[in-house]
Amino acid sequence: MDGQIWFLTRSLQLSSFQAYKLRVTHLYQLKQHSILVTVGQDEQGINPLVKVWNPDKRDSGNPLCTRIFPAIPGNKPTEVSCLSVHENLNFMAIGFTDGSVVLTKGDITRDRHSKTLTLHEGTCPITGLAFRQQSKVTHLFVATLEKVHCYTLSVKEYPKLELDTHGCALRCSALTDPSQDSQFIVAGDECVYLYQPDERGPCFAFDGHKLLAHWHRGYLLLLTRDTKSPNKSEFGSRETSPSEKQILTIYDLDNKFIAYSASFDDIIDVLAEWGSFYILTRDGKMFVLQEKDTQTKLEMLFKKNLFVMAINLAKSQHLDSDGLSEIFRQYGDHLYVKGDHDGAIQQYIRTIRKLEPSYVIRKFLDAQRIHNLTAYLQALHRQSLANADHTTLLLNCYTKLKDSSKLEEFIKSSESEVHFDVEIAIKVLRQAGYHSHAVFLAERHQHHKWYLKIQLEDLKNYQEALRYIGRLPFDQAESNMKRYGKTLMHHVPDGTTLLLKGLCTDYQPSRDAMERDSLDRGPAVAKKANSEEFISVFANNPRELRAFLEHMIEVEPFSSQGVYDTLLELRLQDWAHEQDSERKKVLQGAALSLLRSDNTVFDKALVLCQMHNFKEGVLYLYEKGKLYQQIMHYHMQNEEYGKVVEACKRYGDQEVCLWEQALGYFARKEEDCKAYISQVLEHIDQNNLMPPLLVVQTLAHNSTATLSVIKDYLINKLQRESQQIEDDERKIRQYREETAHLRAEIQELRSSAKIFQKTKCSMCNSPLELPSVHFLCSHSFHQHCFESYAESEAECPTCTPENRKVMDMLRAQDQKRDLHDHFTRQVTHTDSPSHSTFIFVCLLSCPVTRAYQMS
Repeated sequence: MDGQIWFLTRSLQLSSFQAYKLRVTHLYQLKQHSILVTVGQDEQGINPLVKVWNPDKRDSGNPLCTRIFPAIPGNKPTEVSCLSVHENLNFMAIGFTDGSVVLTKGDITRDRHSKTLTLHEGTCPITGLAFRQQSKVTHLFVATLEKVHCYTLSVKEYPKLELDTHGCALRCSALTDPSQDSQFIVAGDECVYLYQPDERGPCFAFDGHKLLAHWHRGYLLLLTRDTKSPNKSEFGSRETSPSEKQILTIYDLDNKFIAYSASFDDIIDVLAEWGSFYILTRDGKMFVLQEKDTQTKLEMLFKKNLFVMAINLAKSQHLDSDGLSEIFRQYGDHLYVKGDHDGAIQQYIRTIRKLEPSYVIRKFLDAQRIHNLTAYLQALHRQSLANADHTTLLLNCYTKLKDSSKLEEFIKSSESEVHFDVEIAIKVLRQAGYHSHAVFLAERHQHHKWYLKIQLEDLKNYQEALRYIGRLPFDQAESNMKRYGKTLMHHVPDGTTLLLKGLCTDYQPSRDAMERDSLDRGPAVAKKANSEEFISVFANNPRELRAFLEHMIEVEPFSSQGVYDTLLELRLQDWAHEQDSERKKVLQGAALSLLRSDNTVFDKALVLCQMHNFKEGVLYLYEKGKLYQQIMHYHMQNEEYGKVVEACKRYGDQEVCLWEQALGYFARKEEDCKAYISQVLEHIDQNNLMPPLLVVQTLAHNSTATLSVIKDYLINKLQRESQQIEDDERKIRQYREETAHLRAEIQELRSSAKIFQKTKCSMCNSPLELPSVHFLCSHSFHQHCFESYAESEAECPTCTPENRKVMDMLRAQDQKRDLHDHFTRQVTHTDSPSHSTFIFVCLLSCPVTRAYQMS
């Protein structure tokens, strides 16, 4: 009443200054600026003044007053009922008891930068004003005793919208903070209404005559009149307190609970600052309401089992996920103890990622609660937090419940929604007998090994397994055929053989029509498997193996040698067991054609032919390997005398020892082999392959070989020896005559002059011209011809080749003479008479030796 304004610090220190001469009626402290706006009177009568103060600046120790102007709507003096200032300092609204509202636009701290206008006129007193700033749009809420209006100040015409026909008393309106979308609160006697700029929002049925409404940090504070019995309030009051009490109630609208409620005596006002409510009473007391911390609030709610309220409170206070998870756990435990297992499992689901799953699973292992456990495990999988044990347990739950629909929904979820270990799921489903589901899961997620294992081992669906392998990429098709080829060959031989033919030649996975159309757009790289690696698959299917191998050598002529060897073995087996002569001949030709292809391994082919007694093959391979002695021995073992002689004739030129071996073979035979011995001796005699004595010694072991067998051989041998002696004697006489002639010619050259009468060059056959070169051999040359062709100045170019041949012959004879002398010495010093005799006989048979003896 004295016009002073008091300041109270946080440490409850008081200070004041004289703002008006008479009284102060209204105060408005801006939250974002150090600006204080007041309304009061400096003189008697109805003449309210508005003053704007800057507490940070001082004038004679008092806050600086930056502006003073009268608060009168037009020329009619009236009382101010309410005041509101925009935080941007560009708007100030003053409400009056006559129903008018004056708006000051511009810088409210200066006179010359602002203008004033009457925004609203009416008959009901103005009871509440509030500015709302949303983005760049500014609104002004105006409340009267009867109505609620909203003005849009960002539009030039300031359009007005009537929001409601219910008003409120003085000080019974407020504006929520931005967390509540800055709604305008109007507290009526029956309800509390919330308003948006364009409509009325929710309302709350808070009964009672409202004396004050205030909003702070999410709390709605209401002061109502209590008309009940005059009990003393818990804060105490004077004994003369009136019978009507005032009830102060603080509501948490978000969480929908009463945070505080108490009765007081004659409250003047409630202020919100420093996170607390300060309650001023008319008896000069001030009460402080301090908000409890979040944890204390939660503990109080826990004690009362108000878990839903605790959860909402924690969310509104932005409690971390760990804190929320602990509340959910306690709530779940509470519901579990009460027997509400469905509700409990929903709370436990909300603890996923924070609470160990085993804590929940142990509680619901009872068969009667298996559906709750199923729900929890499903949630674990949806959040991709399930391990192999959880997947196993969930699938077991489905199978125990026989809930095929849920099971199918679980395994047939889209690939982006798969949150479980597919392989574990396949194992569990297979173990539980849900083979079709396991097969679906394996095929969809391309677990080829499990798909084939189930099809072959459980469902015995061999045809489907073969079809599935035919659709796989090359590498996987190859590996699975190696693994399951024998089983498939046993049950589906034709289809398996066909697939292997494609796999080893030009494999292309079989596709659906749509897939083929898409693949036709780009060329595919064909791959081929090694056919030799699949031979073991046909272990018990020789017919299919033969078809497979014949296909391989037809399509791939350069297949591996193992393919040809195996096919040769099959053909030899067929040849050996065939009874029909015509068919046997055809099979023989087929086997020989393989041998002639040069694609088989020689040693293996030879062993196979020997094992099956395939004579033609053995002889072909002996001949191919140039094993001529083996050919003859083969005929000897089979006592094919004619073949022995034929082999000698055919291969004797490559290995001359064959005739000697043939003679020895026939000599050991006690049968009458005179004809064959004669043929052998004839060839030996013609080619001088053996000494006669060795022939005689060889045949001496055969009792059937008489002298008549070798009579012709010996006669022919002696005749040829006699003829050879005669030839040698004739050559000796010829050489002597030539030698005498040469000696006479040499003597003549030494004793008499040589006349050169050649008129033409022996080289170019042109007439001789000087200078020329003459030789004693009667050859003459131009000098330039001689220099061009002569290899030595001392030799005639024409006679040089013949002379060299003679010299070579002389050197050869000298070497043979040395060998003959050495041989004679060896014979002279030997101690064995028989050996000496043998060597002497051989020596006589040597033409060179005989020539020396005769000379």
